[in-house]
Amino acid sequence: MRIEGNTNTVVQANVDLFAPIGRDPSGKERIERKSMSTWQHIRYRLFSNKLAMTGLVIIILITLLAIFVPIISPHDHFTNDLENTNQPPSWNHWFGTDDLGRDMFVRTWKGAQVSLFVGVAAALIDLVIGVVYGGIMGYYGGKVDEVMNRIAEILYAIPYLLVVIMLLVVMEPSLTTIIVAMSITGWINMAWIVRGQIMQLKNQEYALASRSLGASSMRILFRHLIPNAMGPIIVTLTLSVPSAIFTEAFLSFLGLGVQSPVASWGTMLDDGINALTVYPWREFFPALFLSLTMFAFNVFGDGLRDAFDPVMRKS
Repeated sequence: MRIEGNTNTVVQANVDLFAPIGRDPSGKERIERKSMSTWQHIRYRLFSNKLAMTGLVIIILITLLAIFVPIISPHDHFTNDLENTNQPPSWNHWFGTDDLGRDMFVRTWKGAQVSLFVGVAAALIDLVIGVVYGGIMGYYGGKVDEVMNRIAEILYAIPYLLVVIMLLVVMEPSLTTIIVAMSITGWINMAWIVRGQIMQLKNQEYALASRSLGASSMRILFRHLIPNAMGPIIVTLTLSVPSAIFTEAFLSFLGLGVQSPVASWGTMLDDGINALTVYPWREFFPALFLSLTMFAFNVFGDGLRDAFDPVMRKS
């Protein structure tokens, strides 16, 4: 029943409108959604990110083409053919030829080999040095952390190009020089990220339990703490690859890295810059695939970051 307005009139309610809804006893234990582990949830969020998956597909395609095109192509990347210089793209030369008659299609994918090798090698070196250095800083803390952190800050303050030029004084321009130059200071960001993660994790219950059971510091660090910090480490590793690829292309373009006739996206851009208005394909294809590779790694790294983000996982 209900009372209308300011009057005391009582209106009888319709009982049929308040009939109880039947309950299904078998639905009490029904699981609405299948439980997922942390890594399953990360994989699900990553695979649901269409832009990140597009980047991953591009990375895989570029890697496969870089491996197999120089092997199966009838042309090679270093033989001069002065009768076919500066030919436009055609069925015989898909990306045209350069000023020495070399096939640009094969040279582009040979340059991809160099760029991917430098990017992955530099990233892996940064991973090893950064994880060890940052892990020790974060775990021991105190004076150890202060001294090691100051050393990292000093190295980080040194201009990168100055380091490369100093190395060129004692080493010839080559892939080894580029990788060594990038590795001198490239690991610092990784070390700081690992340091922050270890400082958060070292007082967790499982770390304290391992310490109380007599586990050594190195065992706790490398067996328990670092594996639990793999999310940010993987994201940082993925995002450092395009930075290394661009650095190699930039240094090779300036003549401080890979030298001709070795094919590299940087050396190809350097060779084609003077003929940009006359033979634009010599500049277009290396620039296109350099940009595409950096785009693919960056969007894939962003997708990994979103997948590992605990705030995103709760949504």
